[in-house]
Amino acid sequence: MTATVAAHRLAESATGWLNGGIHHLRLDPDDDETYKSLGETALAAGIILREGVAGAGQQRAAHDLLEHAWRELGRGDVLYARQVENPAFVDPLEIYAHFARAGLRHPALEELLRHLGRTRPGHTRELLPNRRLAVANAARITGLEPPADMTALAARTWLGAASVPWLLDRPTAYCMTHTVFHLTDWGADPGGLTPEMAGYLELWLPVWLDVWTEIAEWDLVGELLIVDACLPAPVCPPEAWTELAEVQRPDGRLPRDAVPGPDEPGEAFRHDHHPTVVAAIAGTLGLSRRLHAPVAVA
Repeated sequence: MTATVAAHRLAESATGWLNGGIHHLRLDPDDDETYKSLGETALAAGIILREGVAGAGQQRAAHDLLEHAWRELGRGDVLYARQVENPAFVDPLEIYAHFARAGLRHPALEELLRHLGRTRPGHTRELLPNRRLAVANAARITGLEPPADMTALAARTWLGAASVPWLLDRPTAYCMTHTVFHLTDWGADPGGLTPEMAGYLELWLPVWLDVWTEIAEWDLVGELLIVDACLPAPVCPPEAWTELAEVQRPDGRLPRDAVPGPDEPGEAFRHDHHPTVVAAIAGTLGLSRRLHAPVAVA
């Protein structure tokens, strides 16, 4: 199996599993995890539609996923109400950006976000450096706030500091991957990485991928492959894509790690929703980069 075939299989099967079980994901006002998962669903669907490499069935599934998430969030009313109640929160903007990318807009929320962008200082909330990049990228996607200095924000991150690569632990690895996602807008602009960051990742990403593959941290392996697809040119071995595709279950679900997840459909959907979203994004971007590469890669 080539990396191109593996990426296509990852994306198509993962999207099918997500769409087949999406009825298990309903907004629970008392559980922020459902709110977050709906945002992740919209992110995956939006990227699938943006890249334009999916077949007709996967595109329909992506539209269905996006519509479900938008409907569960009151077509933006839930985000608006959350922002009104908590003016310092930044997650309504972050989640709204996934819908705005796909053309789903909420005028009242946009008016509120513009007002807050003019009046609330950037230090209203204490955020991790990669989260500040997330907010800046959401503002860039929606066009609702003045452009931020992404390079200055990136310099404050673990990746921007070119930290000691062999001390990368699991939580920091997730921060690192998201720094890349937001700087490149999920692979749309590989030039968002400075040459120094790109060179650092080209050297160390295959090493990290090997480590996390060895201990079967499949969710993180998927995120590292997304990073690979965000680079100016992929550097990870094609076998990494094949191995992740082989771990994916026949129904499209990607396990988090080596520990078997629950079998009950609703519990399984909630347990493996995130890694399967990651698989859908990784496969889509991996396939897109290979199809659009000036020189074919395996």
